[in-house]
Amino acid sequence: MAEYQMTLVDRQRIARDTVAFWLDANGASSDFRAGQHADFVFTDASVQSESDNSRIFSLASSPHDKRPVMIAMRMRKTAFKNALKAAALGTKFTVSRPRGSFTLHRDVTKPAVFLTGGIGITPIRSILQWATQERLPHKLYLFYSNREAEDAAFIEEFESMTAQNPNFTLIPTVTGHKTLAWPYEKGHINRQMLTRYLLGLNGPIYYIAGPSGMVTAMTDLLTSSGVSDDDMRTEEFGDYKLYRHL
Repeated sequence: MAEYQMTLVDRQRIARDTVAFWLDANGASSDFRAGQHADFVFTDASVQSESDNSRIFSLASSPHDKRPVMIAMRMRKTAFKNALKAAALGTKFTVSRPRGSFTLHRDVTKPAVFLTGGIGITPIRSILQWATQERLPHKLYLFYSNREAEDAAFIEEFESMTAQNPNFTLIPTVTGHKTLAWPYEKGHINRQMLTRYLLGLNGPIYYIAGPSGMVTAMTDLLTSSGVSDDDMRTEEFGDYKLYRHL
């Protein structure tokens, strides 16, 4: 099957200006690998946006989840997102077959270090949920940056995951100044923060997802620290499109 016909069945605010949407595949098997993405196109002409009618979104749910497929996004004022925000439950979408290589490596001796900010968390949530459900032995480190605590989607889920998965370490950080009661890190992800939690910067496989500026900053940081390009996988979220670099 080259495409799926999916139906919008639920939506929920999950952080400031961030909404999750659930789409049902109407009985079809929507197989995908954790961390992949797909093209989403409005099928219903009545709710099509005035300009670009499609977007690429990472799948935020695990392949094992029994709920419909989840996507999540910052609700910026674009024609597509305005149309999606106004779409009634039951709205139809055409969704491409999921694709992409932003997926967990197989070598369990190499830790997986996730460096992400903002809505770049979506493919990483998929990977972490799946790895926890599979009880994989990979060491998993999530460095998750947001401006303020209220911007951090899925944070309660990740806190619960630390109890479910002894191999998972959660390191959220905020870069703004309004969050006062915060038990985690503050400031941008930097070399000092990484070395507080990692035995060394060389050795892990790094997964970097977020705004283009953050992706560039993190890859530059790792490169200057001697990390090989072969040990970095990135997905860049910019201008509401998704770019992949492997």
